[in-house]
Amino acid sequence: MSVVAEQRPAAGARASVLGGLATMTGAAASNQVGAAVGAHAFPAIGPAGVVAVRQFVALAVLLPATRPDLRRFTWPQWWPVLLLGCSFATMNLGIYTAVDRIGLGLAVTLEFLGPLAVALAGSRTRLDLLCALGAAAGVYVLVLPDAASDWYGIGAGLVAAASWASYILLNRLVGARVPGLQGLAAATTVSALLYLPVLAVIVAQGRLTGTTLLYAAGAGLLSSVIPYAADLIALRSVPPRFFGVVMSVHPVFAALAGLVLLGEVLRAHEWAGIAIVVAVNALAVVSAQRRQPASQTQS
Repeated sequence: MSVVAEQRPAAGARASVLGGLATMTGAAASNQVGAAVGAHAFPAIGPAGVVAVRQFVALAVLLPATRPDLRRFTWPQWWPVLLLGCSFATMNLGIYTAVDRIGLGLAVTLEFLGPLAVALAGSRTRLDLLCALGAAAGVYVLVLPDAASDWYGIGAGLVAAASWASYILLNRLVGARVPGLQGLAAATTVSALLYLPVLAVIVAQGRLTGTTLLYAAGAGLLSSVIPYAADLIALRSVPPRFFGVVMSVHPVFAALAGLVLLGEVLRAHEWAGIAIVVAVNALAVVSAQRRQPASQTQS
């Protein structure tokens, strides 16, 4: 009976890891397809305009679905929600500005430095550290910055990276303190209110046409509603360190979405960087799957 009892928690832990992996991978793919779709609206309303529409689309979906009782939120719940809303605002503006200037693949690769930093900061084993360093090497090979690089775009990508790192930690905290998706809806409300002046300006100027609105709304659904909800659910069952390493698939999906949807042709070193990132990601996931049952058994 004891052997069977030990096997059941191990199987449950393995299923939890696989479920978390599937959730995070799907969220990453949705996020990058949404970014590519939103890029089509840049000529009309710019990156800030796309972010504004994206936030209100997310709000329109999440608020009626979750109906958070904001009056009952305590301060220990409110302060991470407020910070998460600010993180949404800066992360989205940073990444879309970078996409507009340096392309989707390079922009998201730079943004990935945020989750990579989380992975490094939370590393406890030598293999975890090697995986994070391997992912960093893949990022460098993919980017290969030089004197001709668009440093403003690169800077915007780094702002997005810092915001993504804070998003990972804050999203996990909000998920632990606020039930369901209420915290996510509240944080999206904060971010949408920050972009209300931007939305008012582009509407007043008549720049929000039907096609533009469709592209920006698609970005809101694919890059906000789906991945934010999926990440919050995943972060309730996986640690930020594991989340940060697995998120190395983002540059892969970004490069593919840029190629298919934006016509951004990849160079040899970019394909090499993608291959390194994929290999490191696979190693990290397999390692985590092997360690998780062992830790469950020991506890």
